[in-house]
Amino acid sequence: MGLVVQKYGGSSVADAASIQRVARRIVATHRAGHGVAVVVSAMGDTTDDLLDLAEQVSPHPPGRELDMLLTAGERISMALVAMAINDLGEEARSYTGSQAGLITDSSHGAARIIDVTPGRIQEALEADAIPIVAGFQGVAQDTKDITTLGRGGSDTTAVALAAALGADVCEIYTDVDGVLSADPRVVPKARQLTVVTYEEMLELAAAGAKVLHLRCVEYARRFGLPIHVRSSFSDREGTFVLSEAAIAARIASGEGDIMEQPIISGTAADLNDAKVTVVGVPDRPGEAAAIFGALADARINIDMIVQNVSVASTGRTDVTFTCPQGSVANATGALEAVRDQIGFEELITDEGIAKVSLVGAGMRSHPGVSATFFRSLADAGINVEMISTSEIRISIVTRAELATTAVQALHTAFGLDADGEAVVYGGTGR
Repeated sequence: MGLVVQKYGGSSVADAASIQRVARRIVATHRAGHGVAVVVSAMGDTTDDLLDLAEQVSPHPPGRELDMLLTAGERISMALVAMAINDLGEEARSYTGSQAGLITDSSHGAARIIDVTPGRIQEALEADAIPIVAGFQGVAQDTKDITTLGRGGSDTTAVALAAALGADVCEIYTDVDGVLSADPRVVPKARQLTVVTYEEMLELAAAGAKVLHLRCVEYARRFGLPIHVRSSFSDREGTFVLSEAAIAARIASGEGDIMEQPIISGTAADLNDAKVTVVGVPDRPGEAAAIFGALADARINIDMIVQNVSVASTGRTDVTFTCPQGSVANATGALEAVRDQIGFEELITDEGIAKVSLVGAGMRSHPGVSATFFRSLADAGINVEMISTSEIRISIVTRAELATTAVQALHTAFGLDADGEAVVYGGTGR
């Protein structure tokens, strides 16, 4: 049969009983004739607990030492899962990220994968053993220090390993039954999607959907690797993340229960963004380049950008952008450093915002989506502060306290409500 890489999130390995349940699923897949490699996250809230402990010891821990600490969580999980599998009569071998060949750059806390050399994992598979790999971590190519991959790092580990091994599919096990049309904690009637394109999943992930991380979807798209999102708590079929061509081929062949793609796949909200306004920027060529050049040098990820119409009497304008809340201090510091060079008047920050997005590949060929989008928000009393669009996405910024109302209104307006309520098995959505 084929080679499957399975990834289990923190809620799936939260305690001993959960680990034993996961072990039984892994063994069942192996006994069905598949080669199986597994990636695991830290148990439950272990990573958060370790971060709290580090803060108690040191308010500003060195990145190298923090990475060394945080990777302990996944190492605990990998060893326990391997023990449980061995008790079921199959051989399992646990590996850290560095032992598995995950080579990264040296950016502690947010390292990027440079290469994957999974020699030891291949050896285990050839010996009919089940390799269990610690997610979220690797080893720096230049310093040889242990690194962590940042948020969603275990998802990225799994997809990168699957691509390097030439796996047939990467199964991401979580605590919901697949990719849903909205967060089921916000919209209880969220609908499970049978399939979703890489592009739609990228937009949903960037918009705040938590089931898959942006970097892992980017990696899968680059290598054309199918992702299968499933629950470790049930046997439901889940959701496949595929290329548009692969979905079209499945529809044409009648494979599975796949209908023509709907206009809208889902809606999401992100409450982790902040808005920064650069007030009184001289309206002349090169000023925007200076602003965003300074932000790029500070490695600030920018999302939406709006520039107001210049005030004729002053010859100045305002430039507003959004960025992650955790980047606000660095962003304002970078801009203050070039304030005299640019000549702007002041900076205004606002962390009380939310980005609300609607995503669907069908937007390309269906008129009226924007009209329905803004009409439903208006009817719900949602004031729009910023707007951003792509071919398959519409995003707006509004007040954080209105995000839930906005998502629910859009979900209903576009006919996404299911007949029953979605099930959240583990409580975290990852």
